[in-house]
Amino acid sequence: MKPRDLADLLLLAALWGASFLFMRVAAPAFGPFALVEVRVTIAVAFLLPLLAWRGGLAQLRVHAPTLAVVGVMNSAIPFVLFTYSTLTITAGFASILNATVPMWAALVGWLWLHDRVRPAQWVGLAVGLAGVVVLVWGKIDLKPGGTQWAATLAIGAALLASLSYGVAANYAKRRLAGVNTVAVATGSQIAAALALAPFALATWPAEKIGARDWSAAIALGVACTGLAYVLYFRLIDRIGAMRAASVTFLIPLFAVLWGALFLGEAITLQMAAGGAVILVGTALALGIVGAPRSVATSAAR
Repeated sequence: MKPRDLADLLLLAALWGASFLFMRVAAPAFGPFALVEVRVTIAVAFLLPLLAWRGGLAQLRVHAPTLAVVGVMNSAIPFVLFTYSTLTITAGFASILNATVPMWAALVGWLWLHDRVRPAQWVGLAVGLAGVVVLVWGKIDLKPGGTQWAATLAIGAALLASLSYGVAANYAKRRLAGVNTVAVATGSQIAAALALAPFALATWPAEKIGARDWSAAIALGVACTGLAYVLYFRLIDRIGAMRAASVTFLIPLFAVLWGALFLGEAITLQMAAGGAVILVGTALALGIVGAPRSVATSAAR
């Protein structure tokens, strides 16, 4: 990998890791729907001129129905669910659960698209599942009410968001192969903004939102969504989808680091152990360990 590509990969991981920090900061003031609406609307304002400059606006019309599905499954639903989860669990914890996305993508690809799953990948899925169990052990309580129940719902939301990313990755792989990647990013964000607008308006906070929260929301939209998508798709063009997907391994490291530095979040032995096991399972499921397999997965947060 060239130094420029490595620098882009590290910057992308830092940006997507920071998204969990910014969500945790701004979510209490905005609420999940309003914050995500601000995030994707800002991303559209960032990406649409870039797409127009590249002459790709026509693809938005041609692929509008498919982009709408991708926008809902790859942005609207998981963004809201992860934002909701950060109301209760730490940024680092949420980012580690996000690292299960490639495993979900491999499993959905096998069930839906009948992709071949090698024995090493089955081992990876099992190892990754074990990592999730280690990570959430003692934090799950199925009795409604109380802090423990809130944590259970937050963990469930994060895992459901990761599954949604996995479904979206396989859908995009099947329906959007060869489509301009910036058009996919722009169109999906437009669809997410339109889908969430009624919910955002209905739940818009009555109290004034402070400058700190607005700053976090703007950073989410410009840096962690708009700029990050440009970096991600540029990496796919230069080093391929599989190597670009390796950013999955770096996101939790940055998210945990940002959470510890700026929010004082604790890094526990359980988080470290669960995260390590999940990343080993992800490496096997992606085919990074063992014979390579060219599966494009969504890693964006």
